[in-house]
Amino acid sequence: MEQRVLKTLEYDKMIAMLVDKASCTYGKEKAAALVPHLTLEEVSVAQRGTAEAATVLRLKGSAPLGGIRDIRGPVQRARLNAMLAPGELLDIASTIGSGRRLKNFLLDMSENVELPLLQFQSERIEGLRELETEIRRCIDENGEVLDSASAELRQVRQEIRQLESRIREKLDQITRSSSYQKMLMESIVTIRGDRFVIPVKQEYRHVFGGIVHDQSASGATLFIEPEVIVEMNNKLRELRLREEREVERILYLLTEQVSFAVEALLENVDALTELDFMFAKAQLAWSMKAICPRLNDRGYLRLKKARHPLIPREVVVPVDVELGGEYQAIVVTGPNTGGKTVSLKTIGLLSLMAMSGLHIPAEEESEMTVFSSVFADIGDEQSIEQSLSTFSSHMTNIIHILGTMDEKSLVLFDELGAGTDPTEGAALAMSIIDHVISSGARLIATTHYSELKAYAYDRPEVINASVEFDVETLRPTYRLLIGVPGRSNAFAIAHRLGLPEHIIEVARGSISEEDNQVESMIASLERNRKTAEAERQEAERLRLEAEALRRELEEERARFAEEKNKRMEQAEDEARIAVQLAKEEAETIIRELREMRDLGVDIKEHRLIEAKKRLGNAVLELEKEKVKKPAKAVRATQIKVGDEVMVTSFGQKGSVLEKINNDEFLVQIGIMKMKVKREDMNVLKAANTQQQAQPYTSVKRRSDNIKMDLDLRGYNVEDSIREIDQFLDDALLAGLHSVSIIHGHGTGVLRKGVHEYLRQHRNVKSFRLGGQGEGGVGATIAELK
Repeated sequence: MEQRVLKTLEYDKMIAMLVDKASCTYGKEKAAALVPHLTLEEVSVAQRGTAEAATVLRLKGSAPLGGIRDIRGPVQRARLNAMLAPGELLDIASTIGSGRRLKNFLLDMSENVELPLLQFQSERIEGLRELETEIRRCIDENGEVLDSASAELRQVRQEIRQLESRIREKLDQITRSSSYQKMLMESIVTIRGDRFVIPVKQEYRHVFGGIVHDQSASGATLFIEPEVIVEMNNKLRELRLREEREVERILYLLTEQVSFAVEALLENVDALTELDFMFAKAQLAWSMKAICPRLNDRGYLRLKKARHPLIPREVVVPVDVELGGEYQAIVVTGPNTGGKTVSLKTIGLLSLMAMSGLHIPAEEESEMTVFSSVFADIGDEQSIEQSLSTFSSHMTNIIHILGTMDEKSLVLFDELGAGTDPTEGAALAMSIIDHVISSGARLIATTHYSELKAYAYDRPEVINASVEFDVETLRPTYRLLIGVPGRSNAFAIAHRLGLPEHIIEVARGSISEEDNQVESMIASLERNRKTAEAERQEAERLRLEAEALRRELEEERARFAEEKNKRMEQAEDEARIAVQLAKEEAETIIRELREMRDLGVDIKEHRLIEAKKRLGNAVLELEKEKVKKPAKAVRATQIKVGDEVMVTSFGQKGSVLEKINNDEFLVQIGIMKMKVKREDMNVLKAANTQQQAQPYTSVKRRSDNIKMDLDLRGYNVEDSIREIDQFLDDALLAGLHSVSIIHGHGTGVLRKGVHEYLRQHRNVKSFRLGGQGEGGVGATIAELK
């Protein structure tokens, strides 16, 4: 991509904005060197990287990019075994820690969000925790080597502090002595050349002896190292030399550890560069409210509400453009200062941004193509140095473009053919457009020439466009109108400004009939466009209303479904409670019957019927709520043995066991049998012929659930009695006349216990051992009352 074109389209200003968004030196350098990619694959990868980083910013707000330093120089010096300074080592430790935090942050996010490119770069970062820990153990945040770096360093620094304290004590004795104070310029201790001294007046120099290290500008004060501390200062100097050597040794050791990790550190730097660069692009996209465009390499471009990124959002006028589909070129006409050049630059700059992997300030569903090159001839190209006129300068540039472009190029011409005779300029402009179209390139050109309006109508691959002008306010709206050529508006503007009407009419009469027809046609097109635009806005309003109504209905449906689920859950809870209560009621009824039996009370028929009613009501109460539609009733006169009926007084289903008389039947409801009058029943299901033919037997529906034998083998006597008691109760309620109790042969203890219990049971008429085919002495046959 030519640098002159990049500058013309203000790509360099966009790059400067990108550089400001980068966090570290690496990212800034990569951002500054960014140029558009020329293949669809490269552009797609770059756009995905920006999109992934934008996803992270959207979900987390920011990424931990702080603390990354430029360590490339120190790392290369460590490779050559050159000792690194404490600050350089500290920068390396900071970069290692920052890289590890960023890696962990992104890898944690990638577990929940698809971030393949960010994850790949993160995995390139080496942790190097041991190197960072060792550097931070030896060097503090201010870049000073710590006493804890080595035992030798701790010892020598302790000796230095002790000796300095003794020296100060000696000098403090001198400065506080009343006999010496008149000889001192000030009662202070200071340092000259790393040696402790005191300020002495010139005339008392011989009193102290020692060494003079400095004097004041006037010469009245001498900075003397008294003789009493000369030896101590010498010793202090030796200790400081030892300290320097030990510090150097520590720094060399740390440098050596860095040299072992040079390749890993450089790999970290490269990965951090890529990550910082991707997040810089994402930050720029966020600041511009930009979107990730669709991409293609077919030369098709569609921009929806595209904004020039260098114009403030509150004043920029969005443009809608489509190119490379139905038409290959756009010819934009209209007055000066109408926004033609801004529209041209917007299309060119957004194309370069998309090809560079940057998101574009437009609406969703915008689509960009990857051009092999972008060419632009925009602005005043007059060159004084080359003695070229505006026309000559433009033509020189156009010739270069025509000789360099190919079928995948985007060509932008501003004021094509301007700067020369209008007739010749218009003819030349049409010829240049024809040549660009024949080459297959995409073209957008702006012009003043009205001849090009008719030219665009004659070419199916070319479409007219214009920038809107408000005649009422005499101001451009800067809106780009595709499909409508621009009008000069000169007569309308002159009329609004007060030019006499007869002058305007004379001027209008001097225009050819063909030109007047063109202007009338354009005016008609503009009226139709405004009508269509109003209808489109109304349709959009209705669509939004319908969409809002649809959302409201969906929300209402969701609320209804939620309420239904709540009620169903509530009903299920109530059903569970009802079932539990029914079970408890049934157990109470059975327990009362047993207690009455154990007391020897002869249970009368009416007491049994009452208990049956309570049990039926408790167990089958829930069934009522499950009946959605009552079964179709059959006339009571049709009731016969075996029919399935609904007993209306109880609201329960039952089975007819026996006809007692014309008005009453014996009906079994659950485990209960009761007399029911004919008018209290409706037939739900008639008995089939085979069932009607079967004789009545005392083992009715309950016999399906109650066996006629009880197997007690393996039970002890006590447990057996409980089982027999329950078994006989169920057998009696089921109408059984005899039952078999299997106790096995064994030792005879269980058989004896069973016989003793049966002998005293009031509902057992008699019992005997089983005969052949009945289990023999291993079973007992009991006859029930």
